[in-house]
Amino acid sequence: MIGRISGKLIEKNPPQILVDVGGVGYEIDVPMSTFYNLPEIGGQVVLLTHFVVREDAQLLYGFLTAAERSVFRMLIKISGIGARTALSILSGMTVQMLAQAIAAQDCAMLTRIPGIGKKTAERLVLELKGKLGADLEGISLAAGEHSEAKSDIVSALVALGYSEREAIAAAKKLPEDVSVSEGIRQALQSLSR
Repeated sequence: MIGRISGKLIEKNPPQILVDVGGVGYEIDVPMSTFYNLPEIGGQVVLLTHFVVREDAQLLYGFLTAAERSVFRMLIKISGIGARTALSILSGMTVQMLAQAIAAQDCAMLTRIPGIGKKTAERLVLELKGKLGADLEGISLAAGEHSEAKSDIVSALVALGYSEREAIAAAKKLPEDVSVSEGIRQALQSLSR
């Protein structure tokens, strides 16, 4: 499975991008939250990915943060929610907003997303209630404004092979003002104990 892509951004056609990795161009569908934070064409990009093999297609989905990919994976496990709908949800609201809507059982907020009706919103609240609420601390760590560095640290640790839970736990122990490189170093030290 392809878990991470690192290369040069060649094209941006929402919601799809093309990334050159060693001469091979990968077409990757991304949520708009990731799309808006991509570098200019020609810039280097690193995305966490989810690879789907179907009878009629092989699809690659990309995310800038581990929290986005984790929520995407939770969403596509729900009956009636496909990858396109999951991308639409992540494009329509941040992970933090989704977690708050689920915790508050706010179906009205979810129905504002194109393609999400009342029944789908109710199913989302029902299916994600315990799962997303339990991970709210970790998701807010990865999605919060003051934790950009910590989000990058979590992504780097996941890319290095640690589970998302281990990476989030290690990042929580770091000082708030830590730089990405120093945070990765400190997190690796604490994980190796």
